[in-house]
Amino acid sequence: MKAVTRPVRAAALLAAALTVTAFCAGDLLARSFPFGPRTRGVNDLGNQYVPFHAHLWDLLHGRAGGGLLVNWRSGYGASFLPDLGTYLGSPFALLVAVFPRDRIDLAVYAVTVLKTACAAAAMAWLLLTLRPGRWWAAGLLGASYALCGWSVADASYNPMWLDGLIALPLLCLVGEWALTGRRRALGVLIVALAWTANFYTAYMATLGAALVLLLRLLLVRPPRRQALATAGRAALTTALGVGLAAPLVAVVYFGTRHAHPGRVRRFTPVPAEDVAARLLPATYGFGSPALYVGLTALLLALALPFHRAVPVPVRAGWSALVLAVALSLQWGPTHLLWHAFATPQGSGYRQAFVLCGLLVLAAWHALAYGVPDRRALGAATALLALITAAASGSALVRPYTWWVLAPAVAGALGGLALLSRAGRRAGLAALAVVLLLGAQAGETAATSAVATRLRLGHLDDYAPWGERQDRQAAVIAEADGWPRYRTDPGREQTVGNDPLLVGGEGAQYYSSLTSDVLSRTLTALGGGWTSRGRNVQSLDNAVTDVVFSVGARVHSPPDPHQRYLSPAAGPVTVTRRDVPPLVTVRAAPDRSPFGPSPYRNQELLLGSRVYTVPRVTVHDDGGRPVRSRRVGTGDARTGPSVTARCPAGTHVYLWAPHFSGTARLAGGAPARFRFEVPRNRAAMAPLGTAPASGRLRIELSPDRPGRVPHGAVGCLDTARLDAAAARLEAAGATGVSVSDGTVRAELPAGSRGIAVVAAPRIAGWRCATGDGPERPADDYHGLIAVPLDPGATSLTCTFHPPGRRLGTAVGAASLLTLALLTVPTAVRRRRPPAPPATSPRRRPTGAC
Repeated sequence: MKAVTRPVRAAALLAAALTVTAFCAGDLLARSFPFGPRTRGVNDLGNQYVPFHAHLWDLLHGRAGGGLLVNWRSGYGASFLPDLGTYLGSPFALLVAVFPRDRIDLAVYAVTVLKTACAAAAMAWLLLTLRPGRWWAAGLLGASYALCGWSVADASYNPMWLDGLIALPLLCLVGEWALTGRRRALGVLIVALAWTANFYTAYMATLGAALVLLLRLLLVRPPRRQALATAGRAALTTALGVGLAAPLVAVVYFGTRHAHPGRVRRFTPVPAEDVAARLLPATYGFGSPALYVGLTALLLALALPFHRAVPVPVRAGWSALVLAVALSLQWGPTHLLWHAFATPQGSGYRQAFVLCGLLVLAAWHALAYGVPDRRALGAATALLALITAAASGSALVRPYTWWVLAPAVAGALGGLALLSRAGRRAGLAALAVVLLLGAQAGETAATSAVATRLRLGHLDDYAPWGERQDRQAAVIAEADGWPRYRTDPGREQTVGNDPLLVGGEGAQYYSSLTSDVLSRTLTALGGGWTSRGRNVQSLDNAVTDVVFSVGARVHSPPDPHQRYLSPAAGPVTVTRRDVPPLVTVRAAPDRSPFGPSPYRNQELLLGSRVYTVPRVTVHDDGGRPVRSRRVGTGDARTGPSVTARCPAGTHVYLWAPHFSGTARLAGGAPARFRFEVPRNRAAMAPLGTAPASGRLRIELSPDRPGRVPHGAVGCLDTARLDAAAARLEAAGATGVSVSDGTVRAELPAGSRGIAVVAAPRIAGWRCATGDGPERPADDYHGLIAVPLDPGATSLTCTFHPPGRRLGTAVGAASLLTLALLTVPTAVRRRRPPAPPATSPRRRPTGAC
């Protein structure tokens, strides 16, 4: 490409190299994976991104047991395309395929580093495109952008967001091409890739690029007609690019419409001193805008309004844009605009990378017109002192911040001062460059290390792949019998997506797109969850195992990495059970709605009575009955307890969704319950077998105040359950095959009533019996149900992801429009020029 000149290539390479060096140095200082014993797998990185990339690895190697339409491992069958578009849409994600499966954590780390380096290279390219300047300075500022506070503190453990970091400078380049009327096809492709990789941050980057293009038009001041043509070209390029991404974006959008709703939050801006603090190195605070870009870039951006060599419109325009976007971060209406009109459940400043990019662009304009003079640098230093004074009142500024800030300021000011005096003295200029690069790398590595260490203090963290996962994966692979039966990885989870990480097919599933029907159904059956219902957990219950055809259940010792669990050694074991097939027939289905008791709800799905639900009495620490059924922590030697009577020999379950702590039958093993408003709901748990007397005493050890509900104890008659399972198996499908988004079943002759597929009835399922037409599947207590026509002996259900048809139509229309706009022009350019017209030579007068 002609625009990528030698200085651009050199700047991009320097930016990428400096970024990789500082990024890895930060993890080395923090002694974090892969350079130390501390895990990087905090929060969603360990719970979601690593497991989803592991599933992508399985898909690319043909080991996933499914395809792109349905993820049969998680949530008893979940729509996969929305997750693909949300977590795995980036082209960089494909690189995990070249790593070994048991090095998936290293693969995700490598992808993270590569994305960050590409963002640095893209910004360096943009800077030299906007205005010529020193190539090494473009490389330095490119790395400043890629290693901004948002990148190292927030996006480094949410790697899908890093695609937005790459997209912002690339979309600004697309705007430049629209300004000059060039590279329409390439611009459309870049927009399409950005929105496919991660539409959420691409949306923010598109808004930021639009603001930059608007400023460029105001500065260039073309004729009105030309300005309107530029705006039209940019809008058309964006529309066509988003249209090309529509096959995936539309599926993600409709996936969010059917997802379990998260908590609705109101945006509350953070105090001004916290905003000021996050401009400085080595500060960290979850939920505050991470605006750090390095002291060199910050000083240059602050010097821009006072730099007399820069034309007044340029310094006024860029300074005003930075200020306006900074204020928009703190105002509710613009906050909603930046976040697609929905306040996120995590950090409320996910658009901060746009402001970081604008700060770097302002810094570039301050340097590209010449090094700021003493007056401008003095004013910038004074502003930095004011920012530091304001930040000193923030709790985010810790003692070690000053140890990083002082040498960083000295290095940045010293380097800029040397550079202004260097003139043509190459040695002095080289010393200035080394000082600036070294200061940038050092302060960024320290800032990254601080963020890595402090994240471990307040976020959940998960160990990388190790011996525990090796054992689990081996046991699951040996027990696997899909689709004849499911193998659940077990209640003793390692991460929130164990089935994706170690294999099997279970209830456990954690995604921003966890379906509402799955979460509500499992909750009604006694299931537990975290993340306000979006991280549903495995349910260790014999009845639900029969209902969902779980023929093998893995039991592992508690994960020693989880601090809230007591370490326990032991083997990974498997319990097996005879279960009905994936498709069963209910001749007389009970359509009664679910009620408050999970035991009765399980019986509705099973179709048989198998539980005794006795009256329970809750006792306090002193053994006195508690009418409110509330339990709390106390100092008594004997804690609160629950008493009840069960038939001898029945299996005892405790359902206490609002209890946190441990519970055990007298003399039995403890079961762990986790409840925390509004984040966690405790799952039903087995406690053991009722004694011959039938009298139960369940000892509670709460770790926070909670409550035990009416009907908390269920006594399961296993003989009745076995009989119910045998009846379902006898009337169930004689053969079941599953391939990606299609379930086929052969039914016994004379089947009537409804066929029930042991999978949640998420939007998109259509079914047909025999040779009949496809119809939207019915719902039977949250599962897929199909009314059986007389004489039907076969069943076929296919999954059609909501939004795919619309997205495909929009994508096809966009591709056709792009072809109509670009192909004729390309043909005209390739057509050889016509020979010049010549008139026949005349003979001279009088010639023979």
